[in-house]
Amino acid sequence: MTDDDPRIPLRDRAQTTLELTATGLGALAFGVVALIALPVFGFDPAPIAGPDSIGQYAALASAVAAMLAFAAGRYVLHTQGRPRISGALDVVDVAAVAFAHGVIAFLSWTLTAVILSDAFIGATVFWLPIVALSGATAAVSAYVAFLSAAHMDSQLLAIVLAVFLVEGVLASMLTASDPDWWKIHLSALGVSHDVSALAFNLTLIVAGFLVTILARVATRDIPTATEQGVRRVRLSLIVVGIFLGLVGVFHVDTHFWIHTFVASGMAVAFGVLTFRLRAWVPGISRAFLPVGWTFVAVIVVTAVFFAVGYWALTAVELVAGVLVFTWIILFLRNVGALHADTTR
Repeated sequence: MTDDDPRIPLRDRAQTTLELTATGLGALAFGVVALIALPVFGFDPAPIAGPDSIGQYAALASAVAAMLAFAAGRYVLHTQGRPRISGALDVVDVAAVAFAHGVIAFLSWTLTAVILSDAFIGATVFWLPIVALSGATAAVSAYVAFLSAAHMDSQLLAIVLAVFLVEGVLASMLTASDPDWWKIHLSALGVSHDVSALAFNLTLIVAGFLVTILARVATRDIPTATEQGVRRVRLSLIVVGIFLGLVGVFHVDTHFWIHTFVASGMAVAFGVLTFRLRAWVPGISRAFLPVGWTFVAVIVVTAVFFAVGYWALTAVELVAGVLVFTWIILFLRNVGALHADTTR
């Protein structure tokens, strides 16, 4: 009998139980958020986006729903022993990834509201659609976050990291008080005292923490790698994560040399990892190795373009950031493929 066989008791059908639990959490989020919307808006219409809008309320409510649902999903796995949450570090890991899901929900629904506001210029939303739509966004966010927690692995965590980083930095760009920030460098987004700087710096700090989580999760069981090789791969990724977080802690206007050191250190750690990967993980596909070498070469070329005044530093930072995190995602997928082939 398969897991989908109707003769199997529901308590023994793990995937069906997870789906039903996620649906139940979504329904609960819908009811709570819809009920709260009534005293918040009353029976008055509201704009689609902006202050006191349905978009603002739905985004905030969905962020809270996503964080709580993710925490609930990890707790369900904890009770089932796969894996158990043991120690303060695991709790901090869950809190960081839950926060990332909340931010993704908040930014995604905010962006959706802004796009709809530009499509329906001057339109307002009446009380009944406010209740229904805000409840629906929270329900979807809770449903997705719970299933993300239930199926979380290193590859999914890498995708969450990439989405979180892109949306966080993009939100900072769109809300920057200085429209010419890009003429200086990417770190200029974090030097002001407005919401844009807070979003930028917080994004880097949390993203750095997520990279360190990835370093631990992804290197727990790398097939064909020696114990020393695993430690060095893990250390390289941890250095990238710590330095990324420190870029958000030490601002370029107040701690220029520290900021520059940790930003450059990320590139150095990445370069060492790509060129030593074959020695540290002998079974990794040889076809994957040139990808990292090419990425490093592109980063070096863009740095030279900046040094001779051909490119702005912003372009170099954006290209380097995209290539580094693209390589991390590809590396995790190759490790997953290697594990599957070795197991088979």
